[in-house]
Amino acid sequence: MSTFKSKIKGLGPGLILAGAAIGVSHLIQSTRAGADYGFSLLWVLLLACLTKYPFLEIGPRYAAATGKNLIQGYLSIGKWAYWVFVLLTLGTMFIVLSAVTMVTAGIAEMIFNTGWSTPSWSAFILLFCVLLLYIGKYKALDIAMKVIITVLTICTLAAVIIAAINYVPSDTGLFNPNYWNWTSIAFIIAFMGWMPIPLDAAVWHSFWTLEKRKTEVDADTSVGFAKFDFDMGYLAATGIGVLFLALGALIMFGGEGFSDNSVEFSAQLIDIYRNTLGEWSTPLISTAALITMVSTTLAVTDAYPRVVENLKSAWYEKHSTEERKPSRSLNNLSLFIIPLISWLIIYRMLGSFKGMVDFATSMSFLSAPILAWFNMKLVLSKDFPAEFRPGKSYIAFMWACLIFLMAFCLVYIYLLLR
Repeated sequence: MSTFKSKIKGLGPGLILAGAAIGVSHLIQSTRAGADYGFSLLWVLLLACLTKYPFLEIGPRYAAATGKNLIQGYLSIGKWAYWVFVLLTLGTMFIVLSAVTMVTAGIAEMIFNTGWSTPSWSAFILLFCVLLLYIGKYKALDIAMKVIITVLTICTLAAVIIAAINYVPSDTGLFNPNYWNWTSIAFIIAFMGWMPIPLDAAVWHSFWTLEKRKTEVDADTSVGFAKFDFDMGYLAATGIGVLFLALGALIMFGGEGFSDNSVEFSAQLIDIYRNTLGEWSTPLISTAALITMVSTTLAVTDAYPRVVENLKSAWYEKHSTEERKPSRSLNNLSLFIIPLISWLIIYRMLGSFKGMVDFATSMSFLSAPILAWFNMKLVLSKDFPAEFRPGKSYIAFMWACLIFLMAFCLVYIYLLLR
């Protein structure tokens, strides 16, 4: 029987998911929420994490129970479900990687002050991620995420404790901001879109779960451990999201607005911390911010080539009678092509960084009910092993979460078209 200590040591895909989650949604969106609305949007953060939980958890559950990834599952629903996922992926993947890389580049320049432009830093960061993943593959990703999440948690928690000790209540009169207007609702939708991570990350998690099974022959591959691994990573992602919102509320609430330029945004972020907590705190905040974004960029750089390769292999497996040996050629090609296209977007869209983030996060939120329904349909189908299906109370919880996601999307569409 596995001990808790051995379970912690065996964590992998859940921490990679946490590394992918803890990025733009936390450093930018959570910090903006705290800076603009204080603690009044904490409920939004927690509700987003709660309502996405059952559908993201299906990724490792499905992979561990069936030995298949979610793309193979979507094809079992029908070709239409497969092509819907293809369109959603193509519509967001380049912008997502561009957005997270731009933020990473801005923070890197703030720390190292090399005089490099955002495209130059972005090229360096993407090349670093590509080479690490090309050479080290899943094992390198697994080890890197364990180190990153540990250091990040310590740095962020320390920063929040320091901010709370030095907190001086503001007299701006903004402690009860009105968020029932179009501007605020649009931000809330964007905030929830990537908090803690878009629902297509369930597909990524199914890949990482199966990859761990292939690369670590002595790994625990049970459904129970897959859920434990997911829960630990999800708890870390949710908790660190709360910490970044707290940092924004304790330090920035009632202050200046943020720039649309990634380097200027990073400068504002670090400067406000420095001015509030003192010069000595700069290395702590800078380290936490950089680690946050490197982890996300690395995980996203790994995820999308896996999506492309598995889109091809799942279709071939379903519709071809020929035998096909496993190949990573398309994965390796995509590992270079996707970052290249994302870099070109960065080069062309330097002045619209915040708008790009809001667009990508809003698209993620609007697609959430579709992917949630796909995932729920898979684990409730007669083809899914009965012993691993959710119980009645959990199914009711899933339906409640799905209805909430649908209702919120309809509200957003109504306000958009009004």
